[in-house]
Amino acid sequence: MKKAALFVFNGDPMCFIHVLLNALDLQSKGHEVRIVVEGAATKLLPSLAEADNPLHGLWEKAKSAGLVEGACKACSQKMGTAEAAGSQGLTLLEDMNGHPGMAHYLEKGYEIITF
Repeated sequence: MKKAALFVFNGDPMCFIHVLLNALDLQSKGHEVRIVVEGAATKLLPSLAEADNPLHGLWEKAKSAGLVEGACKACSQKMGTAEAAGSQGLTLLEDMNGHPGMAHYLEKGYEIITF
């Protein structure tokens, strides 16, 4: 089994869908996967909770599967979406000066993939 940490910085929904699809696909093939929502991608958090959003179903599936590690605390605060993250039960990650660091994942054997 391989481990992958998918760090999504890009706030484009067309990019984000590929993060969700790949995370779910990797998990279905037996890999351990974590999604970290970073940078401009944190601005998507409120809309992902809306049932009519095309990404909502995949987002909920990824969250239900335990694939979403959390969102960057500093970036979600800057984007005004920290409250949306909290209301969705996401952990605000801040171990590297308010941002989620990659070292933790590398030390645990994760391959880091950025989007």
